[in-house]
This record gives sequence, structure tokens and C-alpha cells, in this order.
Amino acid sequence: MATVPEHVQRDTAFGFLDRTSPSEKLFNPTLVSNFEADTMHKTILEELRRSKNFTFSVAFVSSDAIASLKQPLIEFPGHGRIITSTYLGFNSPESFRELMNLSDLGIAVYVYEDDSRGFHPKGFIFEQEASTTAIVGSSNLTSRALKRNHEWNLRFSALPDGDIVHQLSAAIDTQLESSTLLTEDWIREYEASYVPPSSRAPFEGVQTLKPSVSSQIVANAMQAEALAEIEKVRDAGEDKALVVSATGTGKTILAALDVKATDPQRVLFVVHREQILDRAIEEFTKVLNLDSGEVGKFVGSKRELDRRIVFATVQSLGTLDKLQRIPRDYFDYILIDEVHRAGARMHQNIIQYFEPDFMLGITATPERSDDFNVYSLFDYNVPYEIRLQRALEEDMLAPFHYYGVTDFEMGGEVISDASQLKTLVAPERVTHLIKAIERYGHVGDPVKGLMFCSRKDEARELSLLLNRSLVHGQPLRTRALTGEDSVEVRERVVAQLENGELDYIITVDVFNEGIDIRTVNQVVMLRQTQSSIIFTQQLGRGLRKAAGKSHLIVIDFIGNYTNNFLVPIALFGDSSLNKDSLRKKMIEAQDIGAVSGLSSINFDAVAKERIFQSIASTKLDSMKNLKKTFRDMHSRLGRPPRLIDFARFDVVDPVVIAGARGNYWNLLHSFRAVEWGPTDVQSKALTFLSAELLDGKRPHELLILDRLLDNQPPQTELECIEFLRQAGAETGALIVESLQRIFTMEFFTAPERTKYGKPLVVWTSDRVALADWFSSQLARSAEFKEHVRDLVETGLYLSRHRYQWDQSMEQGKMYSRKDVCRLLNWRDNQQGTMFGYKFDFHTNTCPIFVTYHKGDGISASTSYGDSFINENTLHWFSKSRKTLQSPDVQRIVSNSFELHLFAKKDDAEGTDFYYLGRAKSSNPVQTKMPGDNGTSLDVVTMDLNLESSIGAALYDYLTTGPAIEEYHRDKEPAPRVDLSYQQSPVENEYGDDSSSTLF
Repeated sequence: MATVPEHVQRDTAFGFLDRTSPSEKLFNPTLVSNFEADTMHKTILEELRRSKNFTFSVAFVSSDAIASLKQPLIEFPGHGRIITSTYLGFNSPESFRELMNLSDLGIAVYVYEDDSRGFHPKGFIFEQEASTTAIVGSSNLTSRALKRNHEWNLRFSALPDGDIVHQLSAAIDTQLESSTLLTEDWIREYEASYVPPSSRAPFEGVQTLKPSVSSQIVANAMQAEALAEIEKVRDAGEDKALVVSATGTGKTILAALDVKATDPQRVLFVVHREQILDRAIEEFTKVLNLDSGEVGKFVGSKRELDRRIVFATVQSLGTLDKLQRIPRDYFDYILIDEVHRAGARMHQNIIQYFEPDFMLGITATPERSDDFNVYSLFDYNVPYEIRLQRALEEDMLAPFHYYGVTDFEMGGEVISDASQLKTLVAPERVTHLIKAIERYGHVGDPVKGLMFCSRKDEARELSLLLNRSLVHGQPLRTRALTGEDSVEVRERVVAQLENGELDYIITVDVFNEGIDIRTVNQVVMLRQTQSSIIFTQQLGRGLRKAAGKSHLIVIDFIGNYTNNFLVPIALFGDSSLNKDSLRKKMIEAQDIGAVSGLSSINFDAVAKERIFQSIASTKLDSMKNLKKTFRDMHSRLGRPPRLIDFARFDVVDPVVIAGARGNYWNLLHSFRAVEWGPTDVQSKALTFLSAELLDGKRPHELLILDRLLDNQPPQTELECIEFLRQAGAETGALIVESLQRIFTMEFFTAPERTKYGKPLVVWTSDRVALADWFSSQLARSAEFKEHVRDLVETGLYLSRHRYQWDQSMEQGKMYSRKDVCRLLNWRDNQQGTMFGYKFDFHTNTCPIFVTYHKGDGISASTSYGDSFINENTLHWFSKSRKTLQSPDVQRIVSNSFELHLFAKKDDAEGTDFYYLGRAKSSNPVQTKMPGDNGTSLDVVTMDLNLESSIGAALYDYLTTGPAIEEYHRDKEPAPRVDLSYQQSPVENEYGDDSSSTLF
């Protein structure tokens, strides 16, 4: 019988015998039910990262589930098997083709074909070096079963000699005996006789325009919320409103539903492009059950103003001579579509001329780059926003699976901002592109794709080259479109794509907005991200739902672009200007494996590293970016925004903007948004609140200040403790002492006390109250009082939304050395002497700080070989010149101090560290390490065992080495693309030159 490792024994005891027993929680049994982040998808990703082989035995498989797991399967280093079936006809030929495409990754797919018995297993088995983990329960391999449905799946582990391992192995062998290896011939035979099950649930991705009993379209949940908020604006006596609604979320349906709710006599709907007029009429007709006599057009030669609802283009209606022939109050209700364009003269003419009872503006992107204030047109009434991430979560859009992949490199040159045309359209890059499409793109479903390039000539040349190429053995059919093509040509090409006569339209910016191609199921980005808005617009081209479309594939080629940091800003909707926030979202996306509902975001190793490098090298919080954010918020509100506005609207991080000039009042004065700034004493107080309390990492000080500012009489210390306890904040003698030393400034260093000025609060055991000088300043200056209250309110808001109040520090959150001193209740700030680790005898705590990847300039005597053994254990080096008899080593080895472990990837991350949790030391060994000038130094190594796992994604992020260097070292020259396929019906139809000017 094999010896059972201690950590497995502990995990087994924790899971089956006593949940209070110590455990690393790596192999304990868990129930996976898809609640919050506890999803099957995340669990599968965790197991793939630590396993060498896997077998999935599942009855049902969907192509979108395969897409969401594609990158992890590509990166999986071992062997995999998937066993599925034709049971109930759920698995379509398209799904089998997607499965077949996994064979290039070394994954074998088998089809169970014993017709005498139904096939309904749902098991996922993973083999590690010395154990087996199985997940058995209710989840099939479909996106909803892995991410959203309420499921019950039991994850458990066993050693190789365990009976359950042999039972699982025997069950798999039994299935394989009745299974056939999936091949293209098998799929063709299955396809020939396949009949979709009549009882199959309707396509999950089609927009819910549910017919009621009277066959009328009713609002979905978010549209219902929006309609209620618009009605509140009208009830308040306002006659204008602006609704922000992401592309594909049914803006026109929403407008029609509001018209239905108000029942006006005459309605005007203004669009900026004739091509979308008929779609608007179609949707209004459905919602309002209109007959043809109620609908009129004001476009071209048509002047059908006598109808109840008139649909007009800006170009046809917007000149003053046409407007003045219509009474100003002719329309009761006016709708302006894509109202972010309203800065144009003709838009302005229409908006300023008419006097309706109510005017509604709708847009997906109200943000402007030309300083025009869209919000002011609607008196700053924005009753509702349906932004992209929320729309995806609410299932209003087709889920997308994004792949950030490494762009082509030739001769050491990576595609970059400065790449020449000959590099952009080199045959080797075309080969690289085709390989990525074959690996990540649709296999079973016909492709209806858009490719976005950086230049017109690149689009044309790529189209020529791609039309001579094969994808999965089939000739590609593409067409380049640019702004030089007429509207008629564009419409014809779009129709060809929708009809299946083209695979891709290749363009630059023609399709950023205003074109509705619902069937687009693939977007390829072959250009750098110049703007997060444009990126979102181009992504949005494929997010509309359509019958037969389960998901959108996005393939983004990440080159050596300086603007790569804009990719996560756009994908996550993160405008915080906070680098730590962006890194955190990147890590979480890889950890959970899903974002915004059923969508997923994946990067290959090199692309991921380029993103992180771009985040590290850019200055997100530049004064230019801060000014733009401030201007956008000012435009939206019609007044200078407060810090709480930035927090509630979830735009720039208030901590970032408040600290740009020491405090926010100073920044407002530098922007000339206010006539004067704070006095010196006021500025010091505001700077203290901004730098020390605003981040909300501990709520206690803010709660006390908030109570004292609320004209409460002086409190006793005991009353403050009781107040904090009732608020849900942790209390204790050390915390109370820490609060006192923060408020009296005793915690801070002498330079900090000079910077922050006099204490704001008097704190003794008998009396806790605002300092007299502070109270006097609050009473004397309304502006100062407003800024103080804004800081406290915003800090509490951030604390409630970002941190838990029942613990001092949270695993995975980032803290500076100074934060650690405060949150561990040290009596003073010792950040200047905290190198590696430090003991505090007052609190009996010892924080340990690790920079995982050391810089090239680190001396040998400080280049410690700290390394993670797994997600729970760090093999750690003490300071050099230490032995097992050294007093500080003895304190750590004996675990007589409370150890707290912190780590960061490298110094490029700045001064903050990820908190990994409390740790216990074990296995101390005295050894040697290299010193300077060829010497060797005594050092003690040991394992630091964390109370709980840091998670696979953070572990991978911290430990992953320089992927770009490995990519360059291992990269083989790409073969030239096969240009032998010459026939291109698309080229012949449009008369394009079939030969490239470059070859």
C-alpha cells in the first residue's frame, strides 16, 4: 500500500471527518453548484492547470462550451479524451465538427454508439502525478451547465490505489468498448441522417421579444427598468431624456415601447442613415401593431408627413428651409437615434426647431472626442444606461469568446505601430492568420466574419491573398470594403455575407457603427487598439443575436503595440485609470474563465505578457487622461463632479483622481473648475484624508469621522467601539489603539506629520471629538466642509464595495507596506525599514514580502530563490547571513509570530503587494547561497504553508516567466502560404486585379 501524503490525509480528514482540522484544501471534496464564482467552468480550469491527463464523459456538448475552453485546452500539456454520444440528437453535426477540430491539440474524441442503452453520464476525470480528481454530477459540456445553471457536481480526489479510481477507470473502459473514434467520415454519415430533436429547447441566444397573449412584443427586464425610469423623468415635469443603450440591446424596441406607453398622436423618429430606416419601421410596426397607413417616410422624394409615425433621415429633414414648412409643435414625441452625432449642424437644426411634448435621445456611445456635450441637449436627464457588460450578464446579447493571440513575427520584427505594408501582408503572416482562424474560429457553423485592418491597402492585399487560401480544406471568400466604396457596393457586399456567399468582409473603420449585420459570428482584429470606444464598437458588430447563432468568436492579434493596455480597458469596461484594477481583472478573467455572463476572455502566454507589459509601461493616470475623464463627467452632470460621482458611475478611481494634486480641491483649481483652492491648513487636512483614508481599506476611521461630522456630541471611546461593532466592523483593543494613533498622527513619520498638518480628531478614553481647529474650518468654509464630506462618503462607498469589514486584509487584494503597518495595528509606520520581513512585538505579527521575479541588477547576496511549490506553499529563503540559531529565524520557524505573506510579480508593478494570506512555516533547512564576489553565505530555507490556496490564476500570474523570451527562442520560421489556389469568384465579380502588386 502506497504511503498517503500528509496533505492528502489532512484534506481527506477536513472533507469527510472534521471541517475544523487543518487542511491545504487542494484535495478535499467540494460541491460545485455554479453559485457566484464557484462554477464548473472555473473548476475545470483549475484541474486542467494541475493535471497531466483528462477524460470527459458527457452526454451533451455545445460548440460555445468548446469555444470557452479552447485556450486552456491549447495550453494543456498532456493528453485528453472526450467521450460523448448521439443520445436524443442533442449533439449537432456542427458540435461534432468543433470536437473534431480538437484533434490537432492531441485530444481524442469518441462517440458512444450502443443504441440499446441511453448515454447520460456527466463526469470529468483528471489525472495528476500522484492522484486522480473526478467531478461527477449534473453538468454537461454546455456553457449554461458550466457557468450559469443551478447544478450539483461533487469534486473529489483519490490516490492511485483507491478503489474509486479503479471504478472510474473501469467505467471509462466500458464506454470506450462501445465507442467509435470521431472522424470526418463519421460526421458526414451522421450529418446525412441527422434530424434535430423536435422537443429541443429554443435557441438560447435569440433575443427575448416574447409574444404576450395578444402576440405583442413586451419589454425584457432591463427595458422594463428603463421604461420605468423614463416615466419618472416625465412625471418630474421634464420634457427631454437621454438613454444610453449598448449596441444590440434593442434601442429601437425600447423607443417603440416608450411610444406605446405614452400613446402620442404624432411621432418623429430621426436616423442618420437611410439603410437603417426600414429596420426601424419594421421594429416599430411589430411593437405598435401598425398598419401601413400609419407609417410615413421623410427621405429622398418622399414627404409623408400626414402619417402618425414619420421616419426621417437627418439629411432629408435637417435643413432650415424644410423644417420651417412644418409647425414647431407638429410632433408630440420625437426620437433621435445615434444622438451622439447631434453636434452636427443638421442634428442641431432639428433639435432646436421642434417643440414636442417629449424628446428621447438614444445612443450606445455618448462619449465624444470633439468636446460637444450630448448630455446638455437633454438637460442632463439620463434615466437609464444599458452598458455592454450588464447587457451580456442579462443575456441581451450573444455571448462572445475572445482570444488574444500573438501576432506574426518575421526576422525578429513583431507587428507594431511602425510595420510597413509588406510586413502586414507578408505570405507568412497570412499563414499565421489562417492557422489562428482554423484553431480558434468556427468549424461547424458557416463563418460570417468581419476583419478589421489598420490600412486600406492592407485590407485590399489581404483579401487578394486570402482568396487564394484554404481554411479546413475550403477556399476562402473575402471582399475588402473601404470608405471609398459607394453605399450601393457596401449593401451588396453585406448581402453577400448574410447570404453565405462570402466568409469575411475586410475593412478598416467602415463597420464601426451604423451597420446592422445580425448574423456576424466572427470578428478578427488585425490592428492595434487606438481607442477603447472603437474597440467596443467593432466588438459590438457581432454581438447582436440571430437565429442559429450561439456565440461570437473574436480573434485579436496582439502585436508589439504601445496601446495594448486599451484591450483590457475595453473588454472589462474598466475606466478606473488604475493599473492594479486592470491587472486584477486580467487575472480574474483567467481564473474564473468567464466574464459578463457566458462570455470568456483568453490570451495566449505571449499576448498576455504583452498586455501586462503595456499596462506597466503606460501612465494611465496622466494629467491628460484625468482631464478627459473630468471633462466627460462634467459634461454628463452639468456641474463639476464630486468624488462620489466618479465612484457611483464607476469611471476613474476616486483614489487616483484625488491624489493627482494631493487632494481633489487642488485638482479642481488647477483645472480652473473653481475660482479658488483650499488654504494651506485645509489642503493638508484634505490631503491626509485623500492619501490615508479614501481608499477604504479599513472603514473604521471613516465611520468615526462620518458620525462626528453628523453633528453628534463628543463620544467616549466605549461608545465609539459599540458604534463600530454595530456597523459590522471588527473591534478589539489593538484596533482601538491603532485608530487613536491614526487620528492623533502618532502613527505617522515626522515628514508625514508635517505634510498632513494638525490632527483632525481628539481621542482619549473619555472624549472622542473633532479637533477645535477642524470644527472651526468646517463652520467657516462651506467648500471645505463639502470636500471633507465628499471624501468620507466616497471612502465609505469604496470600502463597502471593495472590501469586507470583518477581516483586516483580504487574500488577493493589494496592499503597500504602509497599509500593512496600519492594518496589522502597528503603533507606527515602519515602511522605511520593512525589507523582506519584519517583526512587530506589540502585535506579535510578522509580514513577509516577496518580489517573485528579481531584477537583473539585484546583487547575488539579495537574489533569493523564493519559489512556489504549489498554490498553497512557498519555498522561502530567510535573509542572508542567517542560521537556524538566529533569533529572527527561530521566531519564524517556531511559528511564535503570526506570519502574513505578501508577493508581487516584479518591481514594475509598483509598491503594492498581493496579500496571499496567513502562513505557517515548516521544513527549515540551513544551507548556503551565492554571495557577492564569488563568496557563499549562510541562509535558512523553509516552506511557508498558506491557510488557503491563492488560486490558480494568481499563482500562474506570479510564477509565469518571460513568455516572450521563450517564444523568441523556440519559434520556428513559418512556412510560406500556399498561393496555388487562384480561383476567386469574388475577385472576378468585382473586377479586382487578381495579382498582388507586392509579389
